[in-house]
Amino acid sequence: MGTIMTPSALPPESGSPGNPTNNAFAVWRNPWLIVAVVALVLAGWQWVETRLKLADTQQEIARRLAEIDTASKESRALARQAQDQAASLQGKLGALEAKLAESQSQQATLETLYQDLARNRDEWALAEVEQSVTLAAQQLQLAGNVQGAMLALHTADARLAGSNRPQFISLRKVLGRDLDRLRALPQVDLPGMSLRLENVLAVIDTLPLAIDARPRVEAQAVPASEPSSALTLDFWQRLLADFWHEARALVRIQRFDRDEPALLAPGQGFFLRENVKLRLLNARLALLARDQSTFRNELKQSQRWIERYFDARDKAVQTAQVGLKELSMTEISIELPTLNESLSAIKNFKLGKTAK
Repeated sequence: MGTIMTPSALPPESGSPGNPTNNAFAVWRNPWLIVAVVALVLAGWQWVETRLKLADTQQEIARRLAEIDTASKESRALARQAQDQAASLQGKLGALEAKLAESQSQQATLETLYQDLARNRDEWALAEVEQSVTLAAQQLQLAGNVQGAMLALHTADARLAGSNRPQFISLRKVLGRDLDRLRALPQVDLPGMSLRLENVLAVIDTLPLAIDARPRVEAQAVPASEPSSALTLDFWQRLLADFWHEARALVRIQRFDRDEPALLAPGQGFFLRENVKLRLLNARLALLARDQSTFRNELKQSQRWIERYFDARDKAVQTAQVGLKELSMTEISIELPTLNESLSAIKNFKLGKTAK
């Protein structure tokens, strides 16, 4: 930038060196002065503009700083909230991991149980079948209950069929043979026979004794061919006939078709009936126990007592005698088969699986 020269440095004009107005005009006509003034104006305007821009910039910076501070506070709040949520999520994640571990443990336990179940289901099926066959054998040996034994064998066969295992076919064949043998046995109607004995027991107290029987009164028939014959009898003949009739009524002649008459004291009838009932009760117990010998002996003894001491002409006595005779002829002792074949087959099957 050029050097600004002061008015003292300018050379005096040659025309009027002593006039002050001319000197002042001459000074303003100096181009350097104008340049200096313009430069000062520009510099001042530039300084003012710079100050204004600097003030605007400071305000903008202050506003930006305020916004940044607000955003920073919001960011810190969001960060704190995010941290809290992260902590909550971490806790939930820990709980889920614990539940997952527990679920995995339970799943492992269930898998182990399932494997044990799959491994031992054949053994369990065999144990149930063996228990059913053992129960059937006990029903046959102890109670002679053929129907109960057949029901137990049917249960065992159904259990094997439900397993649907090919290796159980041989066992089902053995059970089928035992079932066929039980079906082939003659059926004994034990409840029906027991009911018939109960009916006889119920009428023992009402059966008449032979010693108490009265002779039958036979009506005297008047011949039809002689309707006026009674008119021909005189008074004494009628009187004699009435006397003879009354005399015959005073004497009773009773006939016993036995070797010895069964005479009982008046108080012995009660004990006779009780003894007969005891015999019949023993026969019923023998029936339930399938004791053929005791059953027949008790029935025959009861028949002999009824035949000897009771009135054989009474219809109820005859019915009781017929019922006891039919019962004594019934076979109740049946040779029951054993189930050893089925039990042996089950034990051999279990031994074969154990050996494997």
